[in-house]
Amino acid sequence: MAERGQLPHPAKRLCCRPGYGSGCRPGQRAGSSGPGGGALCAGPSSAAAAAALGLLPLGKTQSPESLLDIAARKVAEKWPFQRVEERFERIPEPVQRRIVYWSFPRSEREICMYSSFNTGAEDPAAGPGGAAAPGGAMDAAAAAADENRLPFRRGIALLDGGCVDNVLQVGFHLSGTVTEPAMQSEPETVCNVAISFDRCKITSVTCSCGNKDIFYCAHVVALSLYRIRKPDQVKLHLPISETLFQMNRDQLQKFVQYLITVHHTEVLPTAQKLADEILSQNSEINQVHGAPDPTAGASIDDENCWHLDEEQVQEQVKLFLSQGGYHGSGKQLNLLFAKVREMLKMRDSNGARMLTLITEQFMADPRLSLWRQQGTTMTDKYRQLWDELGALWMCIVLNPHCKLEQKSSWLKQLKKWSSVDVCPWEDGNHGNELPNLTNALPQGANANQDSSNRPHRTVFTRAIEACDLHWQDSHLQHIISSDLYTNYCYHDDTENLLFDSQGWPLWHEHVPTACARVDALRSHGYPREALRLAIAIVNTLRRQQQKQLEMFRAQKKELLHRGVTSITNLEGWVGHPLDPIGTLFGSLMEACRVDDDSFHGFSDFTENLGQCKSLEYQHLPAHKFLEEGESYLTLAVEVALIGLGQQRIMPDGLYAQEKVCRNEEQLISKLQEIELDDTLVKIFRKQAVFLLEGGPYSGLGEVIHRESVPMHTFAKYLFTSLLPHDAELAYKTALRAMRLLVLESTAPSGDLSRPHHIASVVPNRYPRWFTLSHIESQQCELASTMLTAAKGDVRRLETVLESIQKNIHSSSHIFKLAQDAFKIATLMDSLPDITLLKVSLELGLQVMRMTLSTLNWRRREMVRWLVTCATEVGVYALDSIMQNWFTLFTPTEATSIVATTVMSNSTIVRLHLDCHQQEKLAGSARTLALQCAMKDPQNCALSALTLCEKDHIAFETAYQIVLDAATAGMSYSQLFTIARYMEHRGYPMRAYKLATLAMTHLNLSYNQDTHPAINDVLWACALSHSLGKNELAAIIPLVVKSVKCATVLSDILRRCTLTTPGMVGLHGRRNSGKLMSLDKAPLRQLLDATIGAYINTTHSRLTHISPRHYSEFIEFLSKARETFLMAHDGHIQFTQFIDNLKQIYKGKKKLMMLVRERFG
Repeated sequence: MAERGQLPHPAKRLCCRPGYGSGCRPGQRAGSSGPGGGALCAGPSSAAAAAALGLLPLGKTQSPESLLDIAARKVAEKWPFQRVEERFERIPEPVQRRIVYWSFPRSEREICMYSSFNTGAEDPAAGPGGAAAPGGAMDAAAAAADENRLPFRRGIALLDGGCVDNVLQVGFHLSGTVTEPAMQSEPETVCNVAISFDRCKITSVTCSCGNKDIFYCAHVVALSLYRIRKPDQVKLHLPISETLFQMNRDQLQKFVQYLITVHHTEVLPTAQKLADEILSQNSEINQVHGAPDPTAGASIDDENCWHLDEEQVQEQVKLFLSQGGYHGSGKQLNLLFAKVREMLKMRDSNGARMLTLITEQFMADPRLSLWRQQGTTMTDKYRQLWDELGALWMCIVLNPHCKLEQKSSWLKQLKKWSSVDVCPWEDGNHGNELPNLTNALPQGANANQDSSNRPHRTVFTRAIEACDLHWQDSHLQHIISSDLYTNYCYHDDTENLLFDSQGWPLWHEHVPTACARVDALRSHGYPREALRLAIAIVNTLRRQQQKQLEMFRAQKKELLHRGVTSITNLEGWVGHPLDPIGTLFGSLMEACRVDDDSFHGFSDFTENLGQCKSLEYQHLPAHKFLEEGESYLTLAVEVALIGLGQQRIMPDGLYAQEKVCRNEEQLISKLQEIELDDTLVKIFRKQAVFLLEGGPYSGLGEVIHRESVPMHTFAKYLFTSLLPHDAELAYKTALRAMRLLVLESTAPSGDLSRPHHIASVVPNRYPRWFTLSHIESQQCELASTMLTAAKGDVRRLETVLESIQKNIHSSSHIFKLAQDAFKIATLMDSLPDITLLKVSLELGLQVMRMTLSTLNWRRREMVRWLVTCATEVGVYALDSIMQNWFTLFTPTEATSIVATTVMSNSTIVRLHLDCHQQEKLAGSARTLALQCAMKDPQNCALSALTLCEKDHIAFETAYQIVLDAATAGMSYSQLFTIARYMEHRGYPMRAYKLATLAMTHLNLSYNQDTHPAINDVLWACALSHSLGKNELAAIIPLVVKSVKCATVLSDILRRCTLTTPGMVGLHGRRNSGKLMSLDKAPLRQLLDATIGAYINTTHSRLTHISPRHYSEFIEFLSKARETFLMAHDGHIQFTQFIDNLKQIYKGKKKLMMLVRERFG
């Protein structure tokens, strides 16, 4: 961990000469080899030593171990050296040497665990040397690159490169130097490494590299592995105090003086201080017997655990949390959790210690209080980290061999954390109002508390409850400890039988709690025990499933008559905080994994570390308590199917609902990795039948609770798995799962009369399904999968279509299914499937009906697609949608998209229509157009005219519809548009008539000189002028009445005086060519109106004029003068008008000055 360039902590052990005082160790050392004696760390034989170190398999030694080595090894593993010294009066030196020799760790596994994250396994609980963070396997190349940077790998490289030197073992202390080769940017460095150890555990490390990290540095790894792999090359000395005991006074003085001389700059002040204290009679140092010896091993009171730098653990976790999920911090925290699981599996006490440090930093995260104050939710990934934290504590408190005082200490700490206000709740952002469901606490007086007074369940609540669980139950002990525990005295008269009809043991306990026991056994390195309990639980679940089926058959008539049930599970197993099904599945799969050495014994894991092997599973020989032909693999698959098919209520809260979906998908993803054989297909068949016939106890039963978790995702997996083997069963399962009762308005919510059912536990609960959009998309995916599979099968396609129309309530999803069916039906490499095309069309028609009266931003796309689909189906389909347009389209859609597309050349070419068919289709389109024009003339009249151009009668009918609507609902802009169309088609008089009708609807005020209708007014006047004097005379009164804008009127007036009206009149008769007089009607009326408009506009503008608009106003008056001068007395009128302005607005002196300068 964090290695600092400093001396190890002072030794706690005090060693003294024999006879020094009552605290001295009794007895003289026997068999001394003299001062300074040393020996290489040679074992009894190289082969035996190699076997003991794990370098050769046990049982393959070339000669037997000596009794001395066997005894010394056992003592070195279990006893602190001080106890050995106190227990025996005389300890021969050879015995001491063997104990010291065997006290160093002999397995590289722990060295690896404390110097690397493990990146090569598929599961956090997969075992030491193979745990990885939850979240999926990493890319192999990236994993290899990361792994080579790990301290453990770098340490191996340093060792293999011959970089370790000067290795010396003095008692329980190992030292040496490790040379770090020169790099491109850095010179060669030599690191001094010191390691203390006790009872095969490294208890402290120091390295001069100064590296700060959670892990041991590469130099510590290199030195440790050197001692493990090359023990015969390490010179071994007894503890330094033993050597000092051999010396006389002169030798001791020489020893001290030489030591001071060699290291005088570092130790001289300390040496002088110690000398002064020793010479002082009353000094503290003289009150203690003996002197410390850092090489003498542990005292009896020392805790025997591996070195863990707590400060660095806290700092690293704090850093990761502060990064808020960026820079891969979430991944790093998951790796830390995996490291805790790895430690637990190695039965290393530092697992709980490390988790405590992590939890303290999580609880101190300042974001918790901030989120609570702001009422915001934590991120999903961060929430998952808290879930893992709670699950790990559950594992720790369920350690089957932990001491009571340990558990009490953990319970106290957990309660303290749980009581903090900011401690996250178990179900995410929601306060869980369900009662204690783990059955861990007695349901006494508190069981009926009002839910509002019940404390919230936090992420630690289950671990707190689990502290009351124990492992002393004799039945449980027999289950986990023996493969031969049976009882054939079976009586099927009680609910909680200890054995089934075959005499196999059952374990009746709240399922998540029972599975938490399995997880705890696995996590603490008891895979066989975990497997035995898992098998008992699965057998219990299978028996329970059978019983539930029998119960449903007994009450089937009643339930089917009511059509509803209140029977449900409040606590689903998939998505549960304790992940019971995932635990059972993982335990059973671990047992049948071909390359899993952690289950059947450890292999040389350093060779396999980080190798991302493809997982292979096999049907291992059957366990005692499995049916004939069954295996761990079949049992794992079956329990996954049971859990996924469980009928359970949708939990409250967004996070809990998302977790249900996520866990279901994760479990199915693991199942998909397994290749189905005949044995597994039988399991699928068996469970599919059970689930279909299981009534309210199954999520696929005939009668389920309205708010049950839907089975779409699971059913899709069942469907694809069963389809090649039993298509009938596959379709039956998938069709049953298509329902989504929570959206059915007629579905009652449950039976309120039965207090032990859901209605009483969750009062007044209205469904708030936050994941409904995801659920509906999964329902759509299931339907799409069935449609794809049913291609070419008319009967199945009809059944699937009927199910879609009945169960899917989202127009967008039905539209997606229609598109999917269309794509499948018209694949390029095959002829179109007409049945599937009809299904596609039918779904499209349903979408049209569903979205006809609602707003949908994709509506235009949907209409266009439907026409395309109908075109593929054939001419009769197009004719049908046009005849029934009013149930499918708005009038605008029917004319502008449907009929227009049908009448297009591309459609005619695509359908290969003859003249008769073309005319029939065109007739339908014209009929549709006229109907739409009648219904919505404002938006459809122009389209109707366009579509009816080639049929005189239809065109006249459409024109009449326009005339009839012109006086009522049509706007001037619509009428002007149709009028322009009429002129373009060669109907100028009809255009003129529509233009006059449009003018009656128009009103342009004095300041609307940029109005969009101005161009239409100018066009209408130009059209009238071109038709003749009479037409112009008729429209000018309408213009005078509708237009009050002076600039527009003057523009019209000017245009009318430039050319002679009606140069080519009606019937081709030429006019005289004489310009119209301004003194006579109709232009006199227009001139007077224009002058009046200028006068009125001038007064209106002067009311609120500001100085910055003065110049613009003067220009306006200039244009007005031009119009005034068009009259024969215009000059007099304009002069009077200006004089009038000067008198009325004389207060605006600057403006009037400008008026006088310009106009006099």
